[in-house]
Amino acid sequence: MRILVDADVPAAESCFGALGEVVRLPGRQIDAATLRDVDALVVRSITRVDAALLTEARRLRFVGTCTIGTDHVDLAALAERGIAFASAPGCNAEAVVDYVLGSLATLAERQGWRLAERRVGVVGAGNVGGRLLGRLVAMGIDCLACDPPRVAAESAAGQSLPGFVDLETLIDECDVLCLHTPLVREGPHATHHLLGAEVIAELAPGTVLLNAGRGDCVDGQALRQRLAGEGDISAVLDVWEHEPAIDGALRDLAEIATPHIAGHSLDGKRRGTHMVYRALCRELGLSARVGLDELLPPPPLRRLELGAGLATDEALRLCLRAVHDVRRDHDSLLRESRRQGMAKGFDACRAGYPLRREFATLEVALTEADEELAVLLAGAGFRVIRG
Repeated sequence: MRILVDADVPAAESCFGALGEVVRLPGRQIDAATLRDVDALVVRSITRVDAALLTEARRLRFVGTCTIGTDHVDLAALAERGIAFASAPGCNAEAVVDYVLGSLATLAERQGWRLAERRVGVVGAGNVGGRLLGRLVAMGIDCLACDPPRVAAESAAGQSLPGFVDLETLIDECDVLCLHTPLVREGPHATHHLLGAEVIAELAPGTVLLNAGRGDCVDGQALRQRLAGEGDISAVLDVWEHEPAIDGALRDLAEIATPHIAGHSLDGKRRGTHMVYRALCRELGLSARVGLDELLPPPPLRRLELGAGLATDEALRLCLRAVHDVRRDHDSLLRESRRQGMAKGFDACRAGYPLRREFATLEVALTEADEELAVLLAGAGFRVIRG
């Protein structure tokens, strides 16, 4: 069995090596010719899997993507050819939530406000948005959510979702907007340019817009015009239209601009690999013999001890940045895109990304009894030990 795997998929040999020959290629180099003698294909989001890619894939029987999203895969084309498919829903959701919390804490420090005093609106309450809501609530932060498909499904089942509102209400009542929707181009719940020119123009001054879902859910040109014109809102962008050749002017105007790395934790990537590995084993009628724990090394920083004297927000930022400092990713995109050009620099940042761990891998010991801080840090996702 020949298994073609994106070069950026970690631990592929450890997982798929026992199932057959593993061949590596950069995701953007995977084309129709490379699939001629391939039985299984494992990709990430930069490889478009469609009818054109499959024209010479006569042996292909399985496609897996080590990502939450599947909008880069033509599922109908796979089904038409009888090719099994698997994705990794939720694999990097915790890492994306880590990114959001770290970005908001950084922005609050720069601009002189407290996250605890803001109302956060979460658009899309699936694997990522649902976890984000859970952590924000645990941290004591006021939240609203918008997810029409989920509300419709719950209503059909005779249930209701407290705290869920329509998009217009969420935008009107929230200071921070976090987008975590899939890209849906058609139908009653389409999300392409969900935040279009009209919506962006009407955002209240002081609004923070954070997009770590899909770049095409925001009209980038309209956002650039609002930021360059009034300049009275802030943007945190990890996903972009036209990746990797993103809008350089929009990059410069964003408070935090990163190269689609919100989910790039070591834990999330290896979890995604393992989920696709298990799916391929099921397709082959085999038992999975490699466990996820075998793929995860010990974290480089296992324990942080906090004494008295730190303000609550300062202590939170210290813990967040001990695991992941989003400023590094912002600086990396700026540096590499200027050095190599936008598209090459964007891809270089992703390909050479120094994989981080997740907040849950860090144990925080509080030497002084501080219940408020303990609740805040535990809510953010850290393992907290009191006293």
